[in-house]
Amino acid sequence: MDHPQEQPPVTQPRLGNPAPAFEARTTQGTLRLEDFRGSWLVFFSHPADFTPVCTTEFIAFAAIHPALRSMNCELLGLSIDSIYSHIAWIRNIREKTGVEISFPIVADQDGTIARRYGMIQPGDSGTETSRCLFVIDDKGVLRAMIYYPLTTGRNMEEVRRLVQALQTSDLHGVATPADWKPGDRVIVPPPLTQEDADRRRESSELECIDWYYCKQSLPD
Repeated sequence: MDHPQEQPPVTQPRLGNPAPAFEARTTQGTLRLEDFRGSWLVFFSHPADFTPVCTTEFIAFAAIHPALRSMNCELLGLSIDSIYSHIAWIRNIREKTGVEISFPIVADQDGTIARRYGMIQPGDSGTETSRCLFVIDDKGVLRAMIYYPLTTGRNMEEVRRLVQALQTSDLHGVATPADWKPGDRVIVPPPLTQEDADRRRESSELECIDWYYCKQSLPD
């Protein structure tokens, strides 16, 4: 008698750790996480094909895809629908709205990848992936996670801003304040010595609220 294959437990990936590896069938052929090494990746899940909120999201993701690519960042979607459902839905979006979905979508029918990434949230839905989003850097390290409930579509400007903020922090060794956007001043790391704290208060290049809280402009 055949026994059903045991499903892997739902796990929760951790920031700063390597993103869980996978190989999957997608609408653009078989892909591995390793295939994206050298570029950043926004990897996101949606509850189901042919649903209205998910359709608005895919149209919006397609709209920001060129901007993400200009930042060396790719997009990859996932749900537990079949590859045939994904293809039919992409064709339907193109037919009804004229929007071409330019990024691949993973068909994770057995939920293996979804469980590995903690995309299934039993309190939200026990059978569908929630609206999870992961930013993975060009070295394969998980840098950010955002979770939305089934009822709420994501904000694409925040997705783009998040990637820009992470890349800015890496490039310049700084942090970004609340509501930061490119062109705004950034947060300078706190001083590690009393001498450095005193020096900062006297600097004409820094805007200091106090010794631990200083901002600076980045070079053009």
